[in-house]
Amino acid sequence: AIRKYLPAKRALRALEYGAGTGLLSFALIDDLAAITLADVSDGMLTVAREKISDRAAAHMDVLKLDLTQEPLPSERWDVIYSLMTLHHIPDTADILRRWYALLNPGGRLFICDLDKEDGSFHRYDFQGHYGFERDVLANLAAQAGFRRVSFETPYTIHRDDKNYPLFLLIAEKEISEE
Repeated sequence: AIRKYLPAKRALRALEYGAGTGLLSFALIDDLAAITLADVSDGMLTVAREKISDRAAAHMDVLKLDLTQEPLPSERWDVIYSLMTLHHIPDTADILRRWYALLNPGGRLFICDLDKEDGSFHRYDFQGHYGFERDVLANLAAQAGFRRVSFETPYTIHRDDKNYPLFLLIAEKEISEE
């Protein structure tokens, strides 16, 4: 679903935040010129490094990064994406502002996560968000500076006779800021 929103014929630099072992980045490996897989887990990043080595993916690297605790890195990206990460981040408005700051002008943000649910998705004592209402998330993205915020439903997780739709938020940073 992300692929169809990537600008054609551009050497795009991307950041996957909350990358884990890089599942999404490896799906986009041929669509991006440089990919940084960022996560807070040393174990996940070790597996990601092994996968990068196994694939000889010289245009991919890993970065231990916790944007909820650390200052912004100096690097900037053309694309930022995350898969099932946002509902684990306590301050949604803050992470959206941080992602906005990390994007180059004209950059795009892609967030794939849970629509609002009743709390049954996680089977343990979960302290995060039980998904998101799209209009609320769109407002937070706009407050962070994003424009042209839109959504689609690329996938639905079926578990225990329940459906959990996933949204894909697509948002852009303005090319020129006044």
